[in-house]
Amino acid sequence: MKDFSRRNFFHLAGAGALVGAAGEFRLNAQQQYPAPVPATPIFPYTSRAPVSLVKGDNRRKNVLDALVAIDREVKPAMARKKYVLLKVNNVNTAKQLAATHVDAIRGILDYVAPRFKGPVVIAESSSGDTLEGFDNYKYAQVIPEYKRLNIKLVDLNREQKYEVFTIVDTNIRPTAVRLASQLQDPDAFIISAAMLKTHDSVIATGSVKNMVMGSPIHNPPTEKRWSDKGLMHAGTIGKFNPHAMNYNLAIVAKHLRPSWGVAVVDGFEGMEGNGPVNGTPISVQVAFASPDFLAADRVAVEIMGIPSYAVGYMQYAAELGVGQYDLSMIDIRGEKPEAVKKTFKLHQSSNIQLEWLNTLVKPA
Repeated sequence: MKDFSRRNFFHLAGAGALVGAAGEFRLNAQQQYPAPVPATPIFPYTSRAPVSLVKGDNRRKNVLDALVAIDREVKPAMARKKYVLLKVNNVNTAKQLAATHVDAIRGILDYVAPRFKGPVVIAESSSGDTLEGFDNYKYAQVIPEYKRLNIKLVDLNREQKYEVFTIVDTNIRPTAVRLASQLQDPDAFIISAAMLKTHDSVIATGSVKNMVMGSPIHNPPTEKRWSDKGLMHAGTIGKFNPHAMNYNLAIVAKHLRPSWGVAVVDGFEGMEGNGPVNGTPISVQVAFASPDFLAADRVAVEIMGIPSYAVGYMQYAAELGVGQYDLSMIDIRGEKPEAVKKTFKLHQSSNIQLEWLNTLVKPA
């Protein structure tokens, strides 16, 4: 894959040609990045997007206030659905810093409770035992606290209801992946509860990736071990095709997007360094929300001090029209990103993760 370009990749994947630039770079302790890389959208996204940004010393209140600030967009859309599905992020079932905090869930439910009659499903398909994570993070506590919402905790792996979708493997060959049906349910108003975290394969993770990587399922505890989550990586960590992985994340996001409701990012305590599991805490004390998941992620990387073009799947998703990724087209309500910015230390493998930028080519 040494001579493989992003332009050639998208031709093979059937998505069209993209604009890129070749360049040498290195990432050192000062986190030097290559120069910006312009890209021509395949499906231009022209709508403006609101993102509310709140800073405060209470995680739960921050989340609630962020949702209230976009109430005029969220409440009518939620009212049209039969139930709310709260997609938490439990990439790890034992480390709280890597997972959605129960107080962030409470902030979301504080917003939902007076505006929606229920029911509410809290769902995840963790790479481990999802119910173990729910127990460790004390999610069941919210059930009696919000009785009217008739809350249920659902392990999408145990549920084993899925639809088959086609992605690509490390050699750009079609391969099938099983995506949880409930995360594609047109009757659900889906709320993504993500965090600010660096990543070991794609620089940073956020709302879009929370939905995309929460969709592939694996075996229930009673079956022999199998998992479709690894297929999304197009190889193993450190030995994956970054073009294929970024493309897989973007194309699944394009597929799932019609069912999305609102993205909520809890940045009260982010994770920097070796995320998304083994990083260290960084206090930011913010929360933000948007009906446009990609716009929320654009604000996320701005707050983290990461150039938007450095996160491949986000740039690919923007080119595929998943959402608004142009900061000048995002209407910030509340705090300004530059006022709360904290430069996150990246994963120790960031140089490897950014290699995909070295293979971009200029159009003829």
